[in-house]
Amino acid sequence: MPIEVVMPKFGLTMQEGTIQQWFKAEGESIAAGQPLFEVETEKVLYQVEAPASGVVAKLLYPAEATAPCARVVAVIAQPGEDPLAIAANYASATPAPIVPAPSARGTASAPPAAPNRTPAATPVARKLAKEHGLDLAAIQGSGPGGRITREDVEAAISAPRSAAAAAQPLKGMRKNIAERMLKSLHSSAQLTITTEADVTAMVRRHAELKAQFALTYTDLIIEAVAGALRSHPRLGVTVAGDAIQSHTDINIGIAVALDDGLIAPVIRKADQKSLPQIAEQTRLLAGKARAGTLGVEEVSGGTFTITNLGMYGVDAFTPIINQPQVAILGVGRVVEKPAVFDGQIAIRSLLTLSLTFDHRIVDGAPAAAFLRAVVERLSN
Repeated sequence: MPIEVVMPKFGLTMQEGTIQQWFKAEGESIAAGQPLFEVETEKVLYQVEAPASGVVAKLLYPAEATAPCARVVAVIAQPGEDPLAIAANYASATPAPIVPAPSARGTASAPPAAPNRTPAATPVARKLAKEHGLDLAAIQGSGPGGRITREDVEAAISAPRSAAAAAQPLKGMRKNIAERMLKSLHSSAQLTITTEADVTAMVRRHAELKAQFALTYTDLIIEAVAGALRSHPRLGVTVAGDAIQSHTDINIGIAVALDDGLIAPVIRKADQKSLPQIAEQTRLLAGKARAGTLGVEEVSGGTFTITNLGMYGVDAFTPIINQPQVAILGVGRVVEKPAVFDGQIAIRSLLTLSLTFDHRIVDGAPAAAFLRAVVERLSN
C-alpha cells in the first residue's frame, strides 16, 4: 500500500499549514526520516520527515500553497510498487481547494512536476533574505558552486529597488498573525481594563536579585501572574467552540517581538518554578524565538499570555487575546512619579497594567479581582 503523507497538526488551534518548499521531486527516492517538505504555521517553521522509505510518487500541492490539517499532500510508493501507477491514481483525485499563499513570483495554480527548490545559500544568508523579504532565486551567489552568501544578500538589500518591487505581499508569519488577530477580535467579546501599580518594592527586589542571577522585570511579573492565576483559575481557561476547558497547569506565554511579527513561547507550570528557573527559561525561550529554533512543544499549550511593551516607552495599550486563551496582560513601562504613600508625597515607581479578557467567559468583577491580585503581589 502506498504511504499517504498528510499535513500535520501542531497544537489544537492549527487548522492549516503552508508548504514552503519540497525537498524531493516526484520520482525521487526518499528514506524514512529524511525531510520531505517544510511547513510554516502561524507559530513555527517545521520540516516534515518521510514516514517510510520509497519513491515519491505524487506531490498533490505546489510549494507556497496552503493545505488543511490531516489532508494528504504527498504519496510515497513503497519498495516493489509502481510509482507511475500510483501517481496516475492520485492524478484523478481532486484535493480540497488549494489556497495559494500570495507570492511575488505569482500564484501557483497546479501542482508542479518537480519541487520548488530554494537556491543553495548559507543559513545566515537564508535568514537575512527572509527578514528583508528577498527572493533567493533573484540573487546571484558568489560562493562555491554559486552558493549564496551573506555578502550577496547584503548587496541585494543595498541595491536600489524598482517601484514595482516596493510592494510586499502579506504572507508567511505576518499573514498568519493578521488572520489570527482578526479572528480573535471577531469571535470574542474583548474588553480591556487598566490599573496603575506601585511597584517600588518590585524595583527594589529586582535590584537586589540581579546581582545574583540574570533577571528582568518580566520575570517578576510572570511570577506574580502565576501566583494570581492559582487563586483566579477562571482567567486561565481556554475555549474550544462552545466548550470551556479548565487546566491544572499554569502555562504562561511570553510575547517575543521578531522582525516580521511576534511569537509567544510558553513557560510550562510557571507557578511551580522558582524565580531563577523562570528567568532562565524566559531567557532561553526568547533566544530560541529570535533564532527561529523554537520547537512545536515550546509554542503550544499556553493558558495565559503576557506582552510587555515597557521597553519601548509605552504606558498602556490594548493587547489582543491569543486564542483559545481568554485573557492577556499588557505591561507598560516603569516610571518614577510623585505619588501619595503613607499619607505623604513621595517619588514612587509606578507601572500601568492592561488586562484584556473575553467577556463571554469572564465578567468584569472577577477580571478586576485577578488584576488586583497581580498588583498586590507586585506591590508587596
